[in-house]
Amino acid sequence: MDINSEEQNAVVKAIAEVVATVERTQRAKDAEGFLALFHPDAIWTTAHGRVLIGFEEIAAFTRAVLPAASWDGRVTYEVTHTVFLRPDVAAVKVRQVYAPAEEGAAAGEGAPLYVVTRQGDGRWLLTACQNTEVREDR
Repeated sequence: MDINSEEQNAVVKAIAEVVATVERTQRAKDAEGFLALFHPDAIWTTAHGRVLIGFEEIAAFTRAVLPAASWDGRVTYEVTHTVFLRPDVAAVKVRQVYAPAEEGAAAGEGAPLYVVTRQGDGRWLLTACQNTEVREDR
């Protein structure tokens, strides 16, 4: 990025806040809060390979699945790497961990990649996202 380190730190912090909002809305099973993070032309691929193109498809899927999700809402999201493709486009690697619903059960893990774009008003939105389940048998 062609900006000074102070500006870059502020941008990285703003992007991390998008990921933190994903975490909060997932924990709360808040479909509308989650959907507010998406670009209208976004593409989303679920952890199990379902491809959703455009806000309407993402919204229909999210509204049907998120509120009824069987996990108990204990999930964490950690930004592990951010690379700027352009000053207004970043690829963000995330570690996603679902706490086990039952004592003694293994935690689930995901490895999302979010491409976020900065809008004219300064907001960063999820634009092209791929969630990938991390499997132990890999």
